[in-house]
Amino acid sequence: MTNPIADPLVEGVDSDASSDLVRLDTTQEGVAVVTLNRPEARNSFNAELIGALHETFETLQAAEGVRVVFLRGAGTVFSAGADLNWMRDAAHWTEAENREDAMGLARMLKALWDIPALTVALVQGGAWGGGCGLAAACDQAVAERSAKFGFSEARLGLIAATISPYIVAAIGPRASRGLFASARTFDADEALRLGLASELVEDAAELATAADRIAGEAMACAPGAIAASKALVDAVAWRQIDQALMEDTARRIAQARVSEEGREGVAAFLARQRPSWAGQG
Repeated sequence: MTNPIADPLVEGVDSDASSDLVRLDTTQEGVAVVTLNRPEARNSFNAELIGALHETFETLQAAEGVRVVFLRGAGTVFSAGADLNWMRDAAHWTEAENREDAMGLARMLKALWDIPALTVALVQGGAWGGGCGLAAACDQAVAERSAKFGFSEARLGLIAATISPYIVAAIGPRASRGLFASARTFDADEALRLGLASELVEDAAELATAADRIAGEAMACAPGAIAASKALVDAVAWRQIDQALMEDTARRIAQARVSEEGREGVAAFLARQRPSWAGQG
C-alpha cells in the first residue's frame, strides 16, 4: 500500500474543501489526509481555518470510498490552539458575537466526530487547546514522543469549553478537571497514560510508518461496519445496562448479520477468502 504520509498522494475526492488553509488529499485506495496548513502560525485556529476544516470534514462525511482519514499539521507543530490575533479581536466582541464564533468551533469538531470512516490524528511537535480537541475528536491519536500537550485557557481567564466534550470522553472527568484548572503542559507519555494519545512513536518516519499500518488495518475492515461500530459506541457509552440497552444492541448485531457486508464477511471467513473490501493485497 502507498504510504499515505510519506509518499505523494493521488487525488481521489472531488472537493472544493481544499484551500490555502487546509489541504485535502486522497489515495485511490480510500485514504484521506487532511493537513492544517498554517505552519507559519503553528497551525493555530482562526475563524477562516475553522471554517475550512468544517467544510473539509463535511465533505468527508459524504465521500464514498473514503476508508480512513488522517489529520495532521504542516510544519513542526500539529496545532498551537487559538491564534493570538483571533483572541485579541474576540476580546472586543459582544457576548452574542463570541457565542456565535464559538459555535463555529463546536460545529467543526462535531463534523470531525461524525465522519463515518476511521479518523486518526498524527501529532508532531505539540497540541494545545483546540489542537488537543482535534486529537480527542478523532478515533485514534498517534503522537511523537517529544510532543507536548496542554490546556492553557485558565491562564488567560478562559475555559476549554467547546473542546471539553471530546477531552472528557477521552481522558475522563477527574483528569480533565486537573488539567483544565492547572493549565499545565504535559508530555506525550502522560497523554498516552490518560488516553489522549493512543500510541507513541519516536519521530516523523515512525509516524508515517504507523499511519501506513493503521491504513492497512482499516482496509481489512468493512466500511459500513466501521461506521456502525463508531455509532454503537456512541449509543452505549455511559448508559445503564438495562432491557432497553440489551434490546438495542441485539437489534444492531441482528442487522449487521443480515447486511450485505455481514453475509459476505462471514462467508469469506469460512471459505478462507478475502471479502471484497479487503482487496487482493
